[in-house]
Amino acid sequence: MNNSKMINQVSPSQTHDQFANALKQAINKVNEAQNVSDQKTNALVNGEINDLHEVMIAAQKASVTLQTATQVQSKAIEAYKEVMRMQL
Repeated sequence: MNNSKMINQVSPSQTHDQFANALKQAINKVNEAQNVSDQKTNALVNGEINDLHEVMIAAQKASVTLQTATQVQSKAIEAYKEVMRMQL
């Protein structure tokens, strides 16, 4: 019996699809956080809710989520540029 571990082979197409799905999910989460923040802010303005803390937490969560997405985008662009500068 061979004791070596089997390596799971993933095609470039599958990797591309998985990466694209991960990006879509991340963008959807950012959008969802922004929408929740907007809804809570509008509800506060309209007098539908009185909890300012809840609104501020939702706004801060949306802000942090957006900042994180922006930083990830910047790092991905940096990595892409670095790969493009590599000599083969």
